[in-house]
Amino acid sequence: MADILLDTVMDSVKILPFLFLTYLLMELLEHKTGDKARKRIRHAEKSGPVWGGLLGVIPQCGFSTAASSLYAGRVITVGTLMAVYLSTSDEMLPVMISEAVPLTVVAKILATKAVIAIVSGLLIEFVYVNLLKNKEKDMDIHVVCEEEHCRCEDGILKSALKHTIKILFYIFVISLVLNAVIGIIGEDTLAQFFVSVPVVGELLAALVGLIPNCASSVVITELYLDGIIGAGAMMSGLLVNAGVGLLVLLRLNRNQKENAGIILSLYGLGIFWGVMIELLGITF
Repeated sequence: MADILLDTVMDSVKILPFLFLTYLLMELLEHKTGDKARKRIRHAEKSGPVWGGLLGVIPQCGFSTAASSLYAGRVITVGTLMAVYLSTSDEMLPVMISEAVPLTVVAKILATKAVIAIVSGLLIEFVYVNLLKNKEKDMDIHVVCEEEHCRCEDGILKSALKHTIKILFYIFVISLVLNAVIGIIGEDTLAQFFVSVPVVGELLAALVGLIPNCASSVVITELYLDGIIGAGAMMSGLLVNAGVGLLVLLRLNRNQKENAGIILSLYGLGIFWGVMIELLGITF
């Protein structure tokens, strides 16, 4: 239990600077920028998925956390959010480096994730706006204040710190529960859960990847490196592995129907791309 608690604390500490900088940025946008500056940010949605897909590849779960907070305040669009989620690598890169995987292989996997994320993000943006005729809501950073029941008149730094502490506590509690459950079940048992049915490997790998915890990405990466699962199942699991970003989305975004749609879309895209990679015989 001490190890589980320590792991949870370390995971929470890692995302602390990302959380604080995100809320600090949002407070600055809320207090300092005028309507003209806000519109300029909102008009960046066409290139948003490209930047989201590229930045998400960096192995820090803080990007998906930041993206969820920014989306709740409608600073970024749904296409950009999905691009970040799909490209986020979580613990994949550290595990592969520790296992002495050739850098060319790592680069191919990261590049594939980035391309998939960008293409998917742009496609989602097109479908959402042009086909479904939905209009992206105006930037409303204050919604985060309302959801957290805080007073944002306390000043930029103090308000950002309050948001950070509240959401960090929420992440810590949920992560502790997940770590405890995974610790009791065991990573080997969790791995065997979807390896035993190879026919639906992508479906199960993506389901495991949705678990907002670094253990899921570690399990999937290790299984791939051990040759137990193929590139398709590996990619399915890692594409949907948005980490604690999903927890932040559920906590801050009021529209739970929308949240469900985002998570289901993420799951569906992970399976689709994993199956495509498997069918095309792509290896890394």
